[in-house]
Amino acid sequence: MKATYESGGARLSYREEGSGPTVVFLHPTPLDGDYWRPLVGEMAGIRAIVPDLRGHGASELGGDLPVGAFGRVPDAPALTMAQLGADLLTLLDQVGLERAVFAGCSIGGYVMLELWRQAPERMRGLAFVCSKPQPDAEANLAKRAATIAQARAGQAGAVFDGLAQTLVGATTRQRRPEIVSEVRRRMTLTAEALVAVQAGLAARPDSVGAVATMDAPVLAIAGGEDPSVNPTEMEAFRAAPGGCEFHVLPHAGHFAAYEEPNAVAALLSQWLRRLEGL
Repeated sequence: MKATYESGGARLSYREEGSGPTVVFLHPTPLDGDYWRPLVGEMAGIRAIVPDLRGHGASELGGDLPVGAFGRVPDAPALTMAQLGADLLTLLDQVGLERAVFAGCSIGGYVMLELWRQAPERMRGLAFVCSKPQPDAEANLAKRAATIAQARAGQAGAVFDGLAQTLVGATTRQRRPEIVSEVRRRMTLTAEALVAVQAGLAARPDSVGAVATMDAPVLAIAGGEDPSVNPTEMEAFRAAPGGCEFHVLPHAGHFAAYEEPNAVAALLSQWLRRLEGL
């Protein structure tokens, strides 16, 4: 079932399927909720709620985004983690969820960290896939500024071409080269949304301290060939006082749950069974 809801002046889209314990799946950028479709297809006995984040897929970007959050590009509007977290809380209310388990990849994980700051009581468990609690390093900030410049110069397509090649793991590119074209087709952000997302990612807060307060169970799955989030950075989730189950998929890149949906689904299913006491 596909549906929409209103949040912060934008109409946002989500998909719901299955029955059982609820898992909210948050996709990476610049993809949309379809990123999770292969994995959800491998998981029986769950209720999956899969939103398109603001500005992605069928969800509107909306207006009135704050300007000035990213110091290197001070005139860029920013799609902040705070806004995405507020959108998610509105969705939970829309579907009548007091608490749920969350799974997020990349920016999806950053939104989960923000939700933990805003409303930890609504999170039964947090599964991070190729996501980290650290803020951007200087090299990342420079790269985001360059990406914004490309988007404003009408070169968003070139940005997406590069991301499809570099974020998919080398082993996947060799064994299943069609994955590159599949994820590239899902990169449908407008130039305006690309600018706002990059500014918001650059401005996201340091969440290492938030991990130290996580008394809910944590699952962390890293891609051994991920050029964006390395396993060492994800080791920081081990500090969560609620416990952290940590795995590395040696041949997966940044889009690990799409590249290896069977492997990620198996790890997530096993963790959920322990979480549910089954």
